[in-house]
Amino acid sequence: MTPQPDFLNMNLKYISKPPTCAIVGVGFSGGQNKTGVEYGAAHIAETGIKKQLEALNWIVSVDNTLDETSRLKPKTDPETNGCKNPLWVSKVNEELANIVEKYAKESKLVMTIGGDHSIAMGTLSGTGRVYPNLGVIWVDAHADLNTPGSTPSGNLHGCPLAFLLDLPGCKEMPQFSWMKQVLTPERLVYIGLRDIDPGERKTIRELGIKAFTMHEVDRYGIGRIMEMALEHLGDRPIHLSYDVDALDPTVIQATGTPVRGGLTFREGHFVCEMLAESGRLVAMDLVEVNPTLANENQLHLTQTVDTACSLARCALGETLV
Repeated sequence: MTPQPDFLNMNLKYISKPPTCAIVGVGFSGGQNKTGVEYGAAHIAETGIKKQLEALNWIVSVDNTLDETSRLKPKTDPETNGCKNPLWVSKVNEELANIVEKYAKESKLVMTIGGDHSIAMGTLSGTGRVYPNLGVIWVDAHADLNTPGSTPSGNLHGCPLAFLLDLPGCKEMPQFSWMKQVLTPERLVYIGLRDIDPGERKTIRELGIKAFTMHEVDRYGIGRIMEMALEHLGDRPIHLSYDVDALDPTVIQATGTPVRGGLTFREGHFVCEMLAESGRLVAMDLVEVNPTLANENQLHLTQTVDTACSLARCALGETLV
């Protein structure tokens, strides 16, 4: 693959020129119950993601403030309304929101690398403060739309969109009083869903959220899906929140909640390529890489981390020729 700096310079609508990216690593696992995902950002960094993006003619900075988040873990953190680690999740995300907001105000593209998907509470809060009309493309096997009252597991990585949409029950979590609604249903698009809890399915239907499940991907093809997604969001700035478990387990092995029947390698990359072409991408989350779940299989770990890096490069303009 070869970089196309002229393409980038001509089409970026919201990012400063020359194109500038702030990488924010978040070593956090408190939104779920499998250790190891806190090492995902470090593995991606060690693979050389900064140099890879610089090779695409981006000016890249790295923020290590949240590389290690145990300093924010409270001594006691009892469940609230069935949700686990609420105070720790809140503290990490509140700090993350301020970091993301800072870089977004500087017209930098913010690339946040996790960490589990609960960190989207912070990333989207940060970008939403700067871009009030923000559109969100959520690429994931799961809807992450459970409320404190509907979550079957109590793991907050399955709830970030409920808080960002300010769904019923979220205000009953005092730990998250800092959060404000930054998203509305018409500004959210799902791609790749295939494991949806009953309460989430009901909410998606009631709110009329645009959801392209794997059924729609199979029916229309990923090219048409991306056309419809971008058309739905209009000319808004876009935050891409990408859980690597959206990809099929044959592509990504080192992740916490794999679900068969997912996006192929090329389908997953095409999403990023289309967003790069649109020139409207202002932020990206890359989450749920868990190196310890490769089960000491170096090939699985390398494939997962390399694929995550490749998704990031495609979102920032890398092309096949």
